Amino acid sequence: MSTPTHTPIHTHPDIVALRERYDQAAEQPTAQVADGLLLLSGLYAAASAWIIGFADQTSLTMTNLVCGIAIALLALAFGSAYGRTHGMAFVAPLLGVWMIVSPWIVAGVDTTTAMIWSNIVVGAVVCVLGLGTVAVGMGGPARLRRGDRPLSHRR
Repeated sequence: MSTPTHTPIHTHPDIVALRERYDQAAEQPTAQVADGLLLLSGLYAAASAWIIGFADQTSLTMTNLVCGIAIALLALAFGSAYGRTHGMAFVAPLLGVWMIVSPWIVAGVDTTTAMIWSNIVVGAVVCVLGLGTVAVGMGGPARLRRGDRPLSHRR
């Protein structure tokens, strides 16, 4: 009895072609600028408690630090390997929304105007840039749905 040979999923021609398309989309200047600004926004969010001066609000400081680091790491992943990380793109806009609402949700925070505006602005920027990152990923599969053959099937 012969056993059929199976190609591992990570080397399947269609998966490889999709990753190539995602990586090509991520190489566009607009996507690179969005990734860079997302990285800077994440770094600002992480350091905002010390920049604005609410480091004494420990719970919000830790929230901003963790969210900022997560945003920056996502931006690095998108910039370096979007073909493999596009499935996590939806997380960036969610973190942006969290940044906006966190001053009112996190317990034990005495809010100030500067703290609120800092979180709203950085959250809105992260949300918009995150939605842009999601949109970059929406272009790859759409081309396959329109009938383009995967790169592995082209001659």
